[in-house]
Amino acid sequence: MEMKKRLTLELRNKKPGEVKELVLDNCRSDDGKIVGLSSDFENLEFLSMININLLSVSNLPKLNKLRKLELSDNRISGGLEVLAERTPNLTHLNLSGNKIKDINTLEPLKKLPNLHSLDLFNCEVTMLINYRESVFTLLPQLTYLDGFDADDQEAPDSDPEADGDGLEDEYENGEEGEEEDDDDEEDDLDEEVIDDEEDEDDDLEGEEEEDGVDDEEEDEEEDGEDDEEDEADDDLPRGEKRKRNLEDEGEEDPEEEEDDEDD
Repeated sequence: MEMKKRLTLELRNKKPGEVKELVLDNCRSDDGKIVGLSSDFENLEFLSMININLLSVSNLPKLNKLRKLELSDNRISGGLEVLAERTPNLTHLNLSGNKIKDINTLEPLKKLPNLHSLDLFNCEVTMLINYRESVFTLLPQLTYLDGFDADDQEAPDSDPEADGDGLEDEYENGEEGEEEDDDDEEDDLDEEVIDDEEDEDDDLEGEEEEDGVDDEEEDEEEDGEDDEEDEADDDLPRGEKRKRNLEDEGEEDPEEEEDDEDD
């Protein structure tokens, strides 16, 4: 994608003055030069132009608020005085993977008083004897060179505002919050399911208890009826009682049989 089209896409209907971070990595520069970028980006603090086949930064506009500039994996070999003139407040500069061969090429960076971090990985200049000592001597304002200070202490995590990580952190935190919300919703659903199952169990137990009570009441009623019949039998005369018992058992009274025989 051409640099101008990429720039339009990255703006996303914003005005240049509203943009603080701009990433143009892997697009195509015009004859190795910066195109489409103007001083209208007056509030720009982070600019990344990695691997866009840059040969020169001569077309870089005046960007007074720019703090971090990513120019790695291009073909820049010099002309760094432009940075001192147009990005006076630069604090981080990445020139890794470019064509910088001599320490003297870095001399214009002495005019950047706030430059604290410089990266030159995979540049030929790093192969020179006493490379690190020479750079720290040339640029005394530097704190970190290629990620380490003069005492070989590694740099801490970079400034999120300078390197554009702030928005990524907010995005990640937003995703984590959504995941936590989703987990909470799942937990709530699980608890509701468990509560529903417990309620169903309680209902079943209640029904079983009611059935048990109903059975006991029916048994008691039947026992009561039997007791009443027994009591009624006890009130009958002995003969009537015996006759009734025989009728219940399906036998005839012997006395009645004898009477029938006499007849």
